[in-house]
Amino acid sequence: MTGGVAELATRTPRRLRRLLGVAAAMGALPSLAAAQAPPPPPTFGAGIEIINLNLSVTDARNNFIADLNPSDFAIFEDGIRQELSLFTHEDLPISMVLMVDTSASMEEKISVAQAAAIRFTSTLRAQDLAQVVQFNDRATTLQPFTNDHAVLEAAIRKTQASGPTALHNALYVALKDLTREKKVGELRRRAIVLLSDGEDTASLVNDEQVLELAKKSEITIYAISLRPNRPQDRLRQEFSQAEYLLTALTRETGGRVYFPNALSELDAVYERIAEELRTLYSIGYVSSNARRDGKWRRIVVRVPVREGTSVRHRLGYYAPSS
Repeated sequence: MTGGVAELATRTPRRLRRLLGVAAAMGALPSLAAAQAPPPPPTFGAGIEIINLNLSVTDARNNFIADLNPSDFAIFEDGIRQELSLFTHEDLPISMVLMVDTSASMEEKISVAQAAAIRFTSTLRAQDLAQVVQFNDRATTLQPFTNDHAVLEAAIRKTQASGPTALHNALYVALKDLTREKKVGELRRRAIVLLSDGEDTASLVNDEQVLELAKKSEITIYAISLRPNRPQDRLRQEFSQAEYLLTALTRETGGRVYFPNALSELDAVYERIAEELRTLYSIGYVSSNARRDGKWRRIVVRVPVREGTSVRHRLGYYAPSS
């Protein structure tokens, strides 16, 4: 696909033309070798309220679609068509929190989980950042944000299984940390990648609080639940509380939950997540609704020019309040 860091859609709002023109002049992010210093990520001026979305677009066979243009997308907010202002399919920098469940039930799985997580973080590039968090009855940051593969590997190898599970607490902390890491105007994809095998047994934060915080963020959540998700359970809608929360979180934020049937599938799941993070479309628009009423606004993005496509993205946002 052609285009720089930001491509203008047709009829770009006047107040964005100068801003986005500067960004486009910066050119596409180059592909860097590990020994090269990463370029500074593209930034946009403060005071411009752009609704940013990361889109995963797949075909009927669940293959990622990578050849779409700005005019191929249709954006709706509360049913009203919006004007696309920002578009890129560049491989943008990523900030990620890698979360590993280290409750007692993970004891026999932890070595395989460590190896898969290490291979996953080895795919990060010089401009990417990752934080490692383990959680049982408490969430512990084993390594703050870094792009050093060796440091990340050492942190992952420190994970040890013991105690109950405080899944809600850990997610709440991770969302807060990743939100604080965000710099004003910076164009960077943010994600939480979570591995867990059980229900919450020790949190002070409830699932509604976690879901509400996630909806207020621009963070995409990917979850791997090691509890088998049997077809008969889906038919009877007998999700456990943890599975229900992970499904809701990933759906609201535009991510995905995976239910591998065996530990041997972990590598393939992590590879799929890594591929998705590299193939996301990043788009933005300025809402036609100027009211600062703090209300929830539902977003729908479609690709009408392609039949059989599936588009995942965060499902909405809260309008600013005066």
